[in-house]
Amino acid sequence: IGMFFQDGLTGAAWGDWALYEGSPLRAFESELGVQAPVGFWDPLGLAASGDMATYSRRRESELKHGRISMLATMGYITPEICGRWPGFLSPTNGLKYADIPNGLAAVSKVPGAGWIQIFAYCAYCEVSGMGSRSDKNYGTPGDFGFKAITSSDPETLKRKLNAELANGRLAMMAII
Repeated sequence: IGMFFQDGLTGAAWGDWALYEGSPLRAFESELGVQAPVGFWDPLGLAASGDMATYSRRRESELKHGRISMLATMGYITPEICGRWPGFLSPTNGLKYADIPNGLAAVSKVPGAGWIQIFAYCAYCEVSGMGSRSDKNYGTPGDFGFKAITSSDPETLKRKLNAELANGRLAMMAII
């Protein structure tokens, strides 16, 4: 189905990629996340302008959403495998952690005050990272001052960072 969305610049649906030497999409061929077999894939043409600042902002968003989705996917799977916490989620309502189902069914079970706490924590995480950025205009997307993925070998580091992007993309689809 992907062939229906290709415009000749992002794949071989109507031409050879080698013929489009002046394409602004060439600017992103060597970026992280451009992996076989798809290569650089932009079916909506969001990167058609070739603007690196816009591309970096979108890559930052992709990394952030991928990391959140990986955590969400683990949060969905873990209670089913390891069990739920003992005790009460809301003692005043008599609601135990074990009473909360997985997935969208939990939306109606968690009390309103719980959702307020969740959204307040998310807002805190979002705002607290904004002022501490040392790079301007997303010079190093996804770098928040701590290194969870490291390697002294550049090829190994590239492979690990590509794996993070690929796993984040998979998790974004899985959590839907």
